[in-house]
This record gives sequence, structure tokens and C-alpha cells, in this order.
Amino acid sequence: MPELPEVETILRGLEPYLNNGVIKEITTHRADMRIPFPPEFKGWKNIRIEKIRRRAKYIILELANGYAILIHLGMSGKLLLRNSCNAPAKHDHIDFILENNKRITLNDPRRFGLVTICNSSNINDHKLLSHLGPEPLTDSFNTKYLFNIIYKRKKPIKTLIMDNSVVVGVGNIYACESLFRSRIHPQTQVNKLSKEKVDLLVKNLKDVLSEAIQAGGSTLKDYAKLDGKSGYFQHNFAVYNQKKCKTCSNNIEKLTQSGRTTFFCPSCQII
Repeated sequence: MPELPEVETILRGLEPYLNNGVIKEITTHRADMRIPFPPEFKGWKNIRIEKIRRRAKYIILELANGYAILIHLGMSGKLLLRNSCNAPAKHDHIDFILENNKRITLNDPRRFGLVTICNSSNINDHKLLSHLGPEPLTDSFNTKYLFNIIYKRKKPIKTLIMDNSVVVGVGNIYACESLFRSRIHPQTQVNKLSKEKVDLLVKNLKDVLSEAIQAGGSTLKDYAKLDGKSGYFQHNFAVYNQKKCKTCSNNIEKLTQSGRTTFFCPSCQII
């Protein structure tokens, strides 16, 4: 599943084509994905894109007609840049036809992604966005913020940092890697963490996500960048899906938390 670094990489690839660009038309190849496609798409022609940005794992296109398009890639979705004359491929569900003879295609074999619209004026109140916590790479996500949350809670730290109402976009891979760098066991109860440990975790979360963005994300299965190429941060994994710890050479262990597989080193990350 694409996580924040993968979505940010795709966003940066889209910007040269979509910032201040024009969507000539929107073509759908089925009625829905996770939810139905907006019927408004059928009448939209030659609409200028005023801004493109990311919120959590949503790509947002703010349009000159007062609407915004929200795109989520789900488990297996990819946005791909193609020539507008190319025939649709298998699992292509929606095309954004651009004025420069290009199209952006959402391809999603499992159809867990979505494309919907809302009014740009109150986009942050949309039900998909209104509950979201701060972005992890902004100043609003800091030691004071996180420490003020955790001392009131009783839950494992990995579960907490993957909670989008606390901080957005920290998916399973990057939670495992950040906790390993911080030498924090993923089952540690959050109210047991010192302020120093929280400070270290915040720093490592920011570092891991930033490094992953610079590497173009992590390609394990379906994810590809806009040009169809793979990311390469998976070559830098210290603990996720690894056999041996790169620090102490002991065996990496795994457990299940909230339905996700957690990888950790029992020697370096002591509970």
C-alpha cells in the first residue's frame, strides 16, 4: 500500500504537468471504485488546476471552478503518465486528459482507491479529511505535541503513531523503521516513554520519511512512480522484512499489531 513517501513522490512527479495546467476532460472506464465516481465529471471541460497538494495520503487538485478533486490510491493504485492517444490498459479506471497531449491515469487492480470531489472553500471539513492529525514533516508535529498526547494514553507506541488522528501518513514500514532507529520496542506503552525518547522518535520519524521521499519511496509490490519506475528506499530497510539485525546481527522477530506485521530486534528494542 502506498504510504506517505510514495504519495509525496507521485505528487512531485505530477506537479510539472498539473500545476496551472488544464484538464480538458475526465474519462471514466467504470462507474466506481471504492465509491462511485462523481457524475459532475461528465460535464467538466477545460478546467484549470490552480493548486496541487497532498494531505495525508490524499492527492488534492484544487480547481478554478470552485471544486477540489481528492484522489486516494488505496492498496494497489498507481497514477501513471501516458499519451492521450494510448488505448486504456487493464485496470485503468479513470483518465484525466490534459491540454498537452498527456493523460494521468489511475490504474488500480484491487479498486480500493477512490476519486471524489468537494467544495474547495471547506475542503478541510470533508469527512475524509476532518479527523486527520498534523503532517509529520511540519513544525506542528513536534516533541511537545506528541508528549502531551502520550502521557494520557495506554496503548502500544506503534499503534499510536499509525493513528491518523494523532499524526498522518506513518504507515507500517516507516513506523517499524523509526522505532528501530529510536531503540523503542513497538509494544512499549506510550505513557512509559520519557520526553527524551519521544524527542528521539519525532526526529527519527521525520528523518525516515524524508529519506524515503528522497529515495522515491519503497517498492515492495504494486507501487511505482509516475514514470512507472520503482522507488528504492526498500534497499535501506534496517528492520522491516529483514532476517538479521544490521546493528547486532541477532534475528529480527515479528508480531501482529492492529492487523499489521511488526518487525523489530528484541536485542536493540527492549520493552
